[in-house]
Amino acid sequence: MFLDHLTLHLEAGHGGAGASSFRREKFAELGGPDGGNGGLGGSISIRANKALNTLNPYRNQRNFLAERGGNGAGGLCSGTDGADIVLDVPLGTVIKDALSGEMMAELLSHGEVVTVARGGRGGLGNNNFKSSTNRTPRHAQPGEDGEIRDIDLELKLIADVGLAGLPNAGKSTLVSRVSAARPKIANYPFTTLEPQLGVVTVDEVNSFVIADIPGLIEGAAGGAGLGVQFLRHVERTRMLLHLVDLSDPVLEPEEAIRIIEGELKAFSPVLASKPCWLVGTKLDALQDDDRRTRFEALCRARGQEPILISGVTGEGIRPLVYKLGTALLGASGA
Repeated sequence: MFLDHLTLHLEAGHGGAGASSFRREKFAELGGPDGGNGGLGGSISIRANKALNTLNPYRNQRNFLAERGGNGAGGLCSGTDGADIVLDVPLGTVIKDALSGEMMAELLSHGEVVTVARGGRGGLGNNNFKSSTNRTPRHAQPGEDGEIRDIDLELKLIADVGLAGLPNAGKSTLVSRVSAARPKIANYPFTTLEPQLGVVTVDEVNSFVIADIPGLIEGAAGGAGLGVQFLRHVERTRMLLHLVDLSDPVLEPEEAIRIIEGELKAFSPVLASKPCWLVGTKLDALQDDDRRTRFEALCRARGQEPILISGVTGEGIRPLVYKLGTALLGASGA
């Protein structure tokens, strides 16, 4: 099961205690203080890793406790630092403080690291407190406590193009035709139960990432079907493809478009305002040419050239890929 939201309990390590000790040797019976400092407590960090696509590695472990620092010792020996913990998450992960809801970081680049729970500082040994008026201090500091924090991790996948549409509109078929991704495909609604990413090759130089999410139905914003919980995964996309099944004998293209656009607006006006192309699908199964004619007219009324494809025969697929590649390249200013 796709895991894209969870809460972790983190406890950084406490700092080690400083030592209170005095040098005692055969010919230095009244040696001075030589208590070493305590070591640093281990910290906990979150790191973006492009090899991950979900938060599933943390399905069964939600609590993490970093190692405490070692105590200082005589002979000015400092304690060892506690080992840090680094938790890898997918690119696009948003980190929030679970208590306040404040956003702490958003990891968008591979290798980006943010420390979310700092280990405690080690205490100072008594050697640090000697002075001209106190040659034999017995005081040493205890180590500081490490931070304890609950954090929310929320994954928003990073892709260039997001697919939207009713269930069984041909989204997964399109992803499987243009990329190496192999989502489950079947002729019934809600075959796709979790987001899928695919890398689309345009030519030898250019490529882009496409994201497929489970289909929406009317009332999804209110929780119908699988709801709109997966729409956040296309929030960061640069544009949307709105797939419309032209072979559907029950739902007219105009109605299918109205439903999806309504759900997008209800979820996020920002998402609804993204550049969006209408794409008519399942040309191979089209029984009524009037549907095609009305869809084409609808596209032209919006100032868009009609885009028609068939996932079965491949008709229109490569032209669509080239068109997307050109649009994305132009938008990036390259």
